[in-house]
Amino acid sequence: MPTLAPIIETARLRLRPGRLADKDTHIAMWADARVTRFIGGEPRAPDVSWGKFLSAAGLWPVMGFGYWVFADKVTDTLIGMGGLSYFGRGIAELEGVPEAGWAFDADHWGAGYATEAMTAALGWADAKLDAAEVRCIIDPGNDASERVAAKLGFRRIGESDALGHVVEIYSRPRGG
Repeated sequence: MPTLAPIIETARLRLRPGRLADKDTHIAMWADARVTRFIGGEPRAPDVSWGKFLSAAGLWPVMGFGYWVFADKVTDTLIGMGGLSYFGRGIAELEGVPEAGWAFDADHWGAGYATEAMTAALGWADAKLDAAEVRCIIDPGNDASERVAAKLGFRRIGESDALGHVVEIYSRPRGG
């Protein structure tokens, strides 16, 4: 079981473990209301952002999967984060199933980075995890993430209000 995120390279990105040097960029990304509009709804305070960064890294030694930093391959600068998680959200449809998630700095939206990064992450999952499917949740109205999910092979299977607001639940079978 991996204890750190393995490094995966795509045409433009490096999926890698997080580093202390990513702290300020990560905090700035999550302080942007555009980024949090459909993920929590409010910009995050620095301590909350940093705590979530650390908890995402902690998935690897506990679960054997987790989040990567999505870094620009040339500069190695964080431009997003995502991968696979288990956050114990209280959504029955996510229990026992890896949950995919992705987020990017708003200045990097619309360039296909989410599809590129998550294609690599899901390829890793298909090869390394004993999971028949991966699921994800998307807030209604997040058209960009819905388009990415469709490109990745996710299909809507229901919805839940367990988080205090409605989220749509999607599933992708192994091999997409």
